[in-house]
Amino acid sequence: MRMHSGLGLVIAGCSRRKTPTRVPVPALELYQGGIAPQLRRRLGARPEFRERIRFLSAEHGLITADQRLLPYDRPLTAARAVELRPRMAEAIADEFAARGVPEHVLIVAEPLYLVLLADLLAHPARPLLHWIPDPRDWPRAAAVLDAWRWP
Repeated sequence: MRMHSGLGLVIAGCSRRKTPTRVPVPALELYQGGIAPQLRRRLGARPEFRERIRFLSAEHGLITADQRLLPYDRPLTAARAVELRPRMAEAIADEFAARGVPEHVLIVAEPLYLVLLADLLAHPARPLLHWIPDPRDWPRAAAVLDAWRWP
């Protein structure tokens, strides 16, 4: 296992509201709710920060900001969260093996999404987690990004 990368990672829940499109678009452009619009405005034009954004999708699992998707309608249920958890654990392990364990992780997602991240919560490298349960609470999320000195 690699040591802390020194970088932060943002993980946000997906949103019900999506850009209507028939052509796949990057996840950061697809999602129109939660903190996605604010992340897009603040970090979307900066590749070095954009690559540090992930979304939790009830349909697709853990996805990058630039993963191209079509709109979908799949709310996260408790059963789906339990079903996706092993896939999420593997995705997080792969992410950390490839990029190193982030020093800080900002999670902006409703409580049910934490089921998906249970293995992150128990990760032996123990990144510092900042959890904001209200996906519309941009001021708190922005304060964490400010503390990280992200633009």
